[in-house]
Amino acid sequence: MTTLLQRVRRRIPQPGLDRIAELEPILRRAIPVFVIGFLMVIAVVLLAALIEERDAMEERASEDLRITASLLRAEDAALDSRTDDAATRAQILVNSALPVSSKAKGLIAMIADKDGRVVATTPGHDSVLGADVGTLVDGGQPLLVFGERAGVMEVSWAGEDAMASAALLSGPLGSVVLIREEAHIFADWRKSVSLNVTLFCVTALVLLAILVAYFRQATHAVAADRLLGEQHHRVETALSRGRCGLWDWDLSRGRMFWSRSMYEMLGLPPRDGVLSFAEVSNLLHPDDGSFFEFARQIASGSVGNIERSFRMRHVDGQYLWLRARAEIVRNPDNDIHLIGVAVDISENHILARMTDEANLRLQNAVENISETFVLWDADHRLVLCNTKYQEVFGLTDQDVRPGTPFEAVRAKARRPIEERKLTSPSFVYGERATETLLADGRWLQVSERVTGDGSHVSIGTDVTQLKVHQERLSDSERRLMATINDLSTARRDAEAKARQLAELNRNYMIEKERAESANQAKTTFLANMSHELRTPLNAIIGFSEIMREESFGPIGNGKYTEYAADIHQSGHYLLKLINDILDMSKIEAGRLALANEAIDLPAILAEAVRIVGVPANAKALTIGVEMPDVLPLSGDRRATKQILLNLLANAVKFTAPGGDVRVRTRLRGAHAVITIVDNGIGIPRESLKSLGKPFEQVENELTRTHKGTGLGLAIARSLIELQGGTMSITSRPGRGTAVSFRLPCPDCASASAEQAALLSRAA
Repeated sequence: MTTLLQRVRRRIPQPGLDRIAELEPILRRAIPVFVIGFLMVIAVVLLAALIEERDAMEERASEDLRITASLLRAEDAALDSRTDDAATRAQILVNSALPVSSKAKGLIAMIADKDGRVVATTPGHDSVLGADVGTLVDGGQPLLVFGERAGVMEVSWAGEDAMASAALLSGPLGSVVLIREEAHIFADWRKSVSLNVTLFCVTALVLLAILVAYFRQATHAVAADRLLGEQHHRVETALSRGRCGLWDWDLSRGRMFWSRSMYEMLGLPPRDGVLSFAEVSNLLHPDDGSFFEFARQIASGSVGNIERSFRMRHVDGQYLWLRARAEIVRNPDNDIHLIGVAVDISENHILARMTDEANLRLQNAVENISETFVLWDADHRLVLCNTKYQEVFGLTDQDVRPGTPFEAVRAKARRPIEERKLTSPSFVYGERATETLLADGRWLQVSERVTGDGSHVSIGTDVTQLKVHQERLSDSERRLMATINDLSTARRDAEAKARQLAELNRNYMIEKERAESANQAKTTFLANMSHELRTPLNAIIGFSEIMREESFGPIGNGKYTEYAADIHQSGHYLLKLINDILDMSKIEAGRLALANEAIDLPAILAEAVRIVGVPANAKALTIGVEMPDVLPLSGDRRATKQILLNLLANAVKFTAPGGDVRVRTRLRGAHAVITIVDNGIGIPRESLKSLGKPFEQVENELTRTHKGTGLGLAIARSLIELQGGTMSITSRPGRGTAVSFRLPCPDCASASAEQAALLSRAA
C-alpha cells in the first residue's frame, strides 16, 4: 500500500500535491462537521417520516370511524320495523352490522336509547350497560347531538385519550357511539418509532465512535506534524546559523530540492517546490565545471560520492564559494538521487587571501630593510630571508630555499675572516650578538634572539662606519698622547694643545654618543620587533596549521571561525606595525614630502575623534572637544590627521575604563596650540626625556601591558617638527598626561585679534 501511495504521489504534479497539502487542514476540520450534519439530516428525515406516518394512521382511524358510523346507521334503517325492542335492535347491530376487522382493531361500539342509556356494547365492555353515554365519553357531547355531522373528535375514555364518532339512529334507539383508544391506533406506529430510534442511535453511536477514533488519529497526526515542523525548524535554524544547506538532486527527473538555508545563502526567496536542472545550472560559475558532466559521471557509475568546491551566483550578482559533499542513493524504484550538503566557505577564501596579502607585505617589509634578516624554525630549518642576507653571505636562491637545514646554509655561505662575541647586561635570555669581519672588509653586527616557539631570528647590521669611527678615535687618542708629550716640553703651546685636546675630546664624546645611540636604537628595534613580530607570527602559523590539519574536525567547525579571526587580527596588527616602521624610515631618511595646503583643523579633529571613538566607547571613555567652528591652517592635511590620531590613540590606550580625554585648542599669536589631556596612568618624570624618540616606551618589553613599538609618539613629534612646530609633554603618575603641540598659523594672528575685539565689545 505504501509503495502504491508513493507511486500515486509521484504521478501527481507538484502543484497538485501542494494544493492537497494546503486543503488537508481544512478537510481535517470539515469531516466532523460533515458527520454531525449527516446525523442531523438523518434525524430530521426520520422525524418527518414518523410524523407523516402518524398522521396517516390518524387519518385512517378517523376514516374507519366515519365509515363504521355510517354503516351502523344504514343497518339500523334497514332493520325490520317490527323489531321495536330497543335492546334487541341494539344487539343485532352490535353483533351483525359491526365489521369484524373493526372489532379486531380495538373498536368500542355503544348503542344508547332515546334517554342516552347504553343498551348494547361490544363484548368486554358490559360494565357500561345502563350508564349514561354523556358521562362515559368526556368531551363527546357534540357527537350525541349532531351525530355524523360532528365528524371524528378527540375525547377522553376511561381516563385515556381516544378518537370517537357517532351516528343518530331511528326507532327506539337514540344513537351509536364508536370509540378507538389512541393506544390501539398508534400501537404499530410506536413499534416503528422504537425500531427507527434504535437504528438511528446505533448508527449515531457507530459514526460517533468512528469520529472519536478519527479525532484521536487526527490529534496524533497534528502532534506528529507539529513535532516534525519543530524538528524541521531546528534543522533549518542550525543550517542557517552554520551557513550550510541540504540538497537532493533527482537525476532521473532532472529536479533538485533545496532546503530553506540554501535559498538564504544565495539571497533567493525560499520555495516549497523543486528547482529544475536549468535553474540550478544557471547559478553555477562557468569556470567551475558543468552539472551535465556530473550527471554523466554518476550515471556511468564511475563515482560513488563527490566532494568539491565551486562558486554559485548570489542574488546581488556576486559569487559565493561553496564546498559540497554528497552521496549517491537509490530509492526502492531504482531512481538515482544525489543527496548532500553545501557549506559557505567564502569567508575562508577571503581570510586566506588576506593572510597571503599580509604575508606578502611582511615579506616586502623584510626585503626592503637595509639589514640582513633571516628566520629559522625550532628545528633549525630556514623559514625566510631577504636578498641582503644572500648578498652579504654569497648565497643563491637554491641555497636558501625554505626548509633548508642551518648547517647546509652555513656550509655554502662565505666564511667570515673574524668573529667576536659581544656581551651586554641588557641582553635577555636567548639573545646574543657577534661582530663579524667579512672578506670585503665590512663589519657586520649580527643580533640573534630565540622566539617563544623555539625558532630564532637573526638581523645583521652593517657597523663598518662605526668601526671606522672607533679606529679614528683610537688614532686620535694616540695623537693626543703625543701632543701631551709635546706640550710637556713646550708650555707656550700647551694651552693651544689643551684646547685642541678638549675639542677633540668633545668631538670624540659626541661621535661616541652617536654611535652608542645608533647601536642602542638598533638593539631596541630588534628587541621590540622580535617581540611584536613573534606573537602575531605564532598566531598566524599555529592557527593556520590547525586549520590545514583540521585538528578540530572539518572546516565547518565553529572553532575555525575563531582561529580565522585571530589570523585576521594578527595580519592587521602586522600591517600597522610595518606601516609605522616604513613611515618612520621615510622620516629619518628625509624622503617624506609634505604638502603646504589650506586645511580645516576642526574638520580633521572631528574625523580623528570619530575614528578613536570605537575603542573609546569600548572602554566607556568620554572625549570632550573645545575648539572654534573654523580654524584654517596651512600645512599637510594627512600629516596633521596622523598627528591627532597617534596622540588621541595613546590617550585612549593608556586611560582606564570610565575615564575621560579632553582636546582643547587655543590661538597664541601666529600659532595654533592643541592640547590633549587624559586622566590615565601618567608617565614618571625620569621617562619624559626619552619619550618621542623611536622605539622608546615607558614600560620595557618584559613588563609592558599594551602592544606597540613606541613609534607613534616619535612619528607625531617628527611630523610636527617637519611642519615647523614643537611638542611638549607634561605628566604625573596616576593623575594623567597632557600633550601640547604648536603648528604655525599665519592667519591666526588676525583671527585672534578679531576674537579679542568681539570679546571686548561683548564686555
